Amino acid sequence: MKIESDFLVIGSGIAGLSFALKVAELGTVAIVTKKEKAESNTNYAQGGIAAVISTRDAFEHHINDTMKAGAYLCHRDVVEIVVTEGPERINELIEVGVQFTKNNDGLDLGKEGGHSHHRIVHAADLTGKEIERALLAKISAHPNIRVYENHISIDLITEHHLFGNEKLSKDSIHCWGAYVLDVEQNVVKTFLATTTMLATGGAGQVYLHTTNPVIATGDGIAMAYRAGAEIANMEFIQFHPTTLYNSGSPSFLISEAVRGFGAILRNKKGEDFMKRYDPQGALAPRDIVARAIDTELKRSGDECVFLDLKHLNAESVRSHFPNIYERCLKHSIDITKDLIPVVPAAHYTCGGVIVDTNGTTSISGLYAVGEVSMTGLHGANRLASNSLLEAVVFSHRAMETIRHKERNTMVAKNIPDWDDSGTINSEEWVLVSHNRREIQQLMWDYVGIVRSNHRLERAQRRIKLILDEVKNFYKRTKVTEGLIELRNLSCLADLIIRSALERKESRGLHFTTDYPNLDDTNWLKDTSIT
Repeated sequence: MKIESDFLVIGSGIAGLSFALKVAELGTVAIVTKKEKAESNTNYAQGGIAAVISTRDAFEHHINDTMKAGAYLCHRDVVEIVVTEGPERINELIEVGVQFTKNNDGLDLGKEGGHSHHRIVHAADLTGKEIERALLAKISAHPNIRVYENHISIDLITEHHLFGNEKLSKDSIHCWGAYVLDVEQNVVKTFLATTTMLATGGAGQVYLHTTNPVIATGDGIAMAYRAGAEIANMEFIQFHPTTLYNSGSPSFLISEAVRGFGAILRNKKGEDFMKRYDPQGALAPRDIVARAIDTELKRSGDECVFLDLKHLNAESVRSHFPNIYERCLKHSIDITKDLIPVVPAAHYTCGGVIVDTNGTTSISGLYAVGEVSMTGLHGANRLASNSLLEAVVFSHRAMETIRHKERNTMVAKNIPDWDDSGTINSEEWVLVSHNRREIQQLMWDYVGIVRSNHRLERAQRRIKLILDEVKNFYKRTKVTEGLIELRNLSCLADLIIRSALERKESRGLHFTTDYPNLDDTNWLKDTSIT
C-alpha cells in the first residue's frame, strides 16, 4: 500500500508538529507517529522553554550560559541563532494558543540549573503537555494534514532500495519516504514524499532507568545511520540528576525548576553535599549534579539522595509545582513536609543526525529537527530548557529553507513494495524482550554517568554479539513493533559506545576515569560517525 504526500513527518513532538503546521501551507502532510499522537518526549517536558524575555536579561547572557554548560563544544553560530530567534518563536506558540503561566509582569519566568537569569517560560510544571495540546488542536483542524497513529517507521527509503547493495556515493543518496508498519493492521505501508522530516525524539530507552517514554528507542537516528547519514556526539547522554526514586518506568522527573525555586539536595546524613562539588551548589549544570549524586551514592552505598523543599513556603510550592506535588502524594510524599528521594536517570540525547543551520541532513530530501538531530547547540551538555527552544527554531528554519528553494516534486515511482516473506518462529520471540533488557542493563552498568575503557570495551563486545543476533533474526522474521525497536536500540547502543571510546578526554556528559581531564588541543571537536 502506497501513501503519497508532499511532506512526510516522522514523530509528533513539538519539533514535528511545529514543522507540520508550517509546511501544511506549502502542501500536503502525512504525520507518522508510533503511539497516540500526544505521546512524545515533549509531552513529558515539565520545565519549559528558555528564552530572553526579561529586560534584565540579554542574548549574550543566554549565549554564554549555553556555551559554558556545553563545555564550549557548542557551535557558537548555532547558539546565537537559536537564542536570538527564540523570543519570536515563543510569540508564535502563544498565537497558536499555548497558555503559558503569567504573573503581574507578564510571562512568569523561572530559573533552572546553569542559567544566570530567570528566563524559563513555562505552563506551571506541565509545559510540554500544554504545548502538545495547543499544537494538536491546530493540526487536527488543518485540511492538509493527516496523522497516522500507531504507525512505526522501519527504514527510510533511499537509492539502496532501488539499486540494491551497489556502493553509493554519500552525495548521491536521496530519501523518498519510509517503510512504515501499521501496528493495528499488521501491514507494512510505503509512505512516499518529496521531503521527509525526522522528528522522532531521543533514545532514553537504551538505558535501564530513564525519564523517557517507552517510545524513545532512537528510531530516527538508527534509520538515518543505516541510510548513510552522518551521526555525531552520541557519547553525550544527559542523565537528569533528579528523578523520583522507585517511581517506575519511565522514571518520574522532578523538574530542574524545583532546584531553581530553592530546593536543596541532601544526602542521607542531611548534608547539603552539592557545595562540595560546585560553587553553584544545587543549581550547577546537570552533568555536574548527576556525577556528584553518583559519587555520593557509590561512596555511601545508599540508593538515593533527597530534595528538600521544607524550608520554602508550602502554598508557593504547591502552586508552582501542582503536577509534581500530586504525583509525589501518590507515593505518600508531601513535598512541602517530606524529603523527596531522587536518583539520576537517562534523560536527553545531545548527539544525533548531523544537520546544518536549516535542519538539512547529509541525505538529499531528508531533514531532522529536535532531539534526533545534532545541530551543535548543546555541545557536550544541554543547558536546561534549551531543547524545546531548539525544536521550534529549527522547525521554522527548515520550513523557510524549503519555502525558498526549488523543490523536487518528482517521487520515485519504482520503489518496491515491502518484502515480508520471512517466517515467524514463536519460540524465539523471547529474544526480543531478553535482548532489550540486556542492552538496557549493559548500558546502565558500563556506559552510564562514569565510564572507563575497560567498561566500554566489555560493553562493546557484548553489543556486537547482540547486533549479530538481531540482524540474523530480523532477516528471517516478519517485522513487529518489538523487533523494530530492538534493532534500533542495538544500533544506538553501538553508536554510543563507539563514540565514547573514540573521545580521549572527559568533557561535559562524557566522563571517563582513563582520561579525566579536558583536552582542548585535540578534542574541542565533534565525534563523527558515518
